[in-house]
Amino acid sequence: MPPSLRRTLLRRLAAPLSLLALMSGLMAYWLAWQYTQHVVDRSLADLATAISKQIQLAGVDAPVTVPPLAQAMFSDPVEQLIYRISTGDEEIAGEPDLPLTGTAVRRIHYAYVFETHYQGTAVRAAQVRVPQPRGNPIVVEVAQRVGSRYRIAVEFLFAIMMPLLLLLLVGWVIVWRVVNQQLNPLTDLADALNKQTHISLEPVDETYVPGEIRPLTSAMNGLLVRLQAALDAQRKFIADAAHQLRTPLTAVKLHAEQALSSRNPEKAVAAVMELRASADRAVRLSNQLLSLARAEPGEQAARFADFDLAALAFETGAEWVPRALAAHVDLGFQRIDDPDNEHPMTVRGNVVLTREVLANLIDNALKYVPPSRNEGAGITLTVDEWRDAQSRRFGEVIVEDNGPGVPDDQQPDLFKRFFRGDGQSVEGGAGLGLAIVHDITVLHGGTVHYENAPEGGARFIVRIPLKGDQPAAQ
Repeated sequence: MPPSLRRTLLRRLAAPLSLLALMSGLMAYWLAWQYTQHVVDRSLADLATAISKQIQLAGVDAPVTVPPLAQAMFSDPVEQLIYRISTGDEEIAGEPDLPLTGTAVRRIHYAYVFETHYQGTAVRAAQVRVPQPRGNPIVVEVAQRVGSRYRIAVEFLFAIMMPLLLLLLVGWVIVWRVVNQQLNPLTDLADALNKQTHISLEPVDETYVPGEIRPLTSAMNGLLVRLQAALDAQRKFIADAAHQLRTPLTAVKLHAEQALSSRNPEKAVAAVMELRASADRAVRLSNQLLSLARAEPGEQAARFADFDLAALAFETGAEWVPRALAAHVDLGFQRIDDPDNEHPMTVRGNVVLTREVLANLIDNALKYVPPSRNEGAGITLTVDEWRDAQSRRFGEVIVEDNGPGVPDDQQPDLFKRFFRGDGQSVEGGAGLGLAIVHDITVLHGGTVHYENAPEGGARFIVRIPLKGDQPAAQ
């Protein structure tokens, strides 16, 4: 069962509240007990002092006049007071078994208060000695059972705890209502999110959202905005892809119909050749769309492995040499940081996708260089190591040609999907090659940008972090 924020808040608020009430009751009981002891001790001491003053006033007639007075003072059955008046050798009045000594002795004015035992029970006694002109002093002792004090303290505790329990109950109700009221914005937020659909992702209204929850709603609104942008881009991509596929597929259909209806063998063969060319364009476009799909962040990151970027660049360039020779283009390779190519340039990524980056750049150069030059067409593949302002190391691959280059007004749109310059339209292109290069490079945490070559051609620079210098995963 998932944890409940409501139950957690109630438990963490109600438990301390209950503990606070319990501690308050115990503190009140302790204070009541201390106060009861102090008041009762003083009361016993006052009673004993009062009897002693009567003895002093009676003088030699004390053994006759004091006992009736003491009997009258301590005859209250509720208080259950015990007293003893004696000279040590002679009992004058009261309980002769009441001890004259005890423990925990303290003094209150003229009286000594102590604890002792009488008939098997604990009592608290106050004792006052009255000196006599002749003979031993008269000892006045007044005691009370300790159980009476506990009874008084318990009564006092009940008197205190009843209001505390009532306040505790009211506090629990207040906590319950406050927690529910404060969690209502979360419920409203959940209701607002449940109303969202894949068609319309509206931001959550933050007008009445508490400040503590607003960072969550702001982050969620940001996520909804990014998700809406991703969905819009996906819809646009699907629409553009459908539009781009419609042209070669329509051509395939037309050429197939021409081949079927033609009675001239030469025209039929020409139609079949056009049919094959249109099918090749459709296949290439489909492969490029699949490459774009593979370049999306996700499962590809789990397939990353270490590989030598310089070696991969050399192998990819070697694979394109036959096509370059057929197009009368000089395709060369150089490594600036390590001319002898003795040390690997290790990066972490997807080998297949990185090869696709290099292949698209070389293919793009081969398409545009030959038509612009009658002779001396060349493409150079350069590998070097590059450091940024934070001294992070990157593997740098430069594909440079001496073709016509890209006009300045078209350069900002080079890496957009389905973008093709008006003056550079080449048969068979769909405007996806450079978009694939950009998305795959970003997937590897790198960058790609365009520069005009010194000789006026195009210069594409791809930089991928070397192993150990990759940025943290987002």
